[in-house]
Amino acid sequence: MTRIASLCIVLLALTACETAKGAGRDIGKAGDAIADGAQDVQDSL
Repeated sequence: MTRIASLCIVLLALTACETAKGAGRDIGKAGDAIADGAQDVQDSL
């Protein structure tokens, strides 16, 4: 029973890490898009 509980905790932790990594990538892409838009506006001035 302890092994099953340990396995579940490890799998949950790995899933959470993968989700956080994906969120970090999404936030990075959004930041890049904002920077590109700001650069376009600055170039047009």
